[in-house]
Amino acid sequence: MTARLAINPNRERAYAAGLGRAFGGALIFAFPLLMTMEMWALGLAIPPVRLLAFVLLTLPLLYGLSDYAGFNAQRGWRNDVFNTLTALAVGFATSAAFLALFGLLGPDVSAGEAIGRITIQGAPAAIGATLARRQLSAGAEEGDEDTAPYYGELFLMAAGALVLAFNVAPTEEVILIAYQMAGWQILLLAVVSILLLHLLVFTVGFAGQESASHPGTALIRFTIVGYAIAILVSMFVLWVFGRLDGQTPAMIVSTTVVLAFPAALGAAVARLLV
Repeated sequence: MTARLAINPNRERAYAAGLGRAFGGALIFAFPLLMTMEMWALGLAIPPVRLLAFVLLTLPLLYGLSDYAGFNAQRGWRNDVFNTLTALAVGFATSAAFLALFGLLGPDVSAGEAIGRITIQGAPAAIGATLARRQLSAGAEEGDEDTAPYYGELFLMAAGALVLAFNVAPTEEVILIAYQMAGWQILLLAVVSILLLHLLVFTVGFAGQESASHPGTALIRFTIVGYAIAILVSMFVLWVFGRLDGQTPAMIVSTTVVLAFPAALGAAVARLLV
């Protein structure tokens, strides 16, 4: 009985180190958003149903990333669920702490606005917490894998697209750029995005890239599908932030293609980001 209750010091130290990395990852990932005025305003402007949809989408994303690169080396669905919930708690705690430190939470801020600000910042911070081991660890740990099945690669592309799109979407510049571009420029940007996605994934030689022994198949399976993922991620993020509200169909297409440019780059270098 005593042996069962005994605490393993090495395991406890490893967990403490992983938790510390999780807080570091949450802060590093979230600080550009924590210090962005548009994100402060969006905490009040975004309807609760969109905040809820964003958090609900974040949960399976965190679970999948936990299975791939959770902040500790333990695997299995129970550990992945635990890591997911822990990462979410770390993300929200980090968000609340620094928003309060920056004077963005306080007696003059309503409860609804405070919850909105913490939520819209806490969810992406949780992604950083989940990725902390792979990004901040001093070396490879047991359980790290450099390979993934096809659906896993697509999942990582979606995560990479979300990482970059979420950092750009809150800004007014996305709308301004889309407004200033002509139709042919929007089409050209889409072509350039696809071309760069393909080159980055299959040509440049970044770590973790796929080998393209059959270029035609690779173009369809990764490049075209990857750009479609970038488009869908961009549309969802723009919808969450209300950037598509009241826009004409042409402007919706333009804004989505503009945001899909960084999203496609994120999808292309997803192995470096996540």
